[in-house]
Amino acid sequence: MSSRTTTTPTTTLWRPTGPKELELVRQAEWRAWPARLPEQPIFYPVLNEDYAIRIARDWNVKHSGVGYVTRFEVETEFLSRYPVQQAGGRTILELWVPAEELELFNAHIVGTIEVVHEFR
Repeated sequence: MSSRTTTTPTTTLWRPTGPKELELVRQAEWRAWPARLPEQPIFYPVLNEDYAIRIARDWNVKHSGVGYVTRFEVETEFLSRYPVQQAGGRTILELWVPAEELELFNAHIVGTIEVVHEFR
């Protein structure tokens, strides 16, 4: 847990993303994730940076030529509604946020979404 811009406890999350999604985040002034497309019923931030790096580097680069890893903080108490999902190995941990709850999720982001890695 960290507490960058508030006294409310926050949890650091990461999100691997491609250029199209990142542009929509930029348009939202780095404060919100865009609505999911119909074929994307779940928004899945990840709980560790190494996993996010692997997805950005190995999947996003292959599919769009560039992959980014973003980091952001969300109120810890709010996140308790989403059980941690183990999507493979013991360090492959995600939260599964239903697309219809993304606006509410965005309202609990503290501070801004930051790009911390870029792969080409």
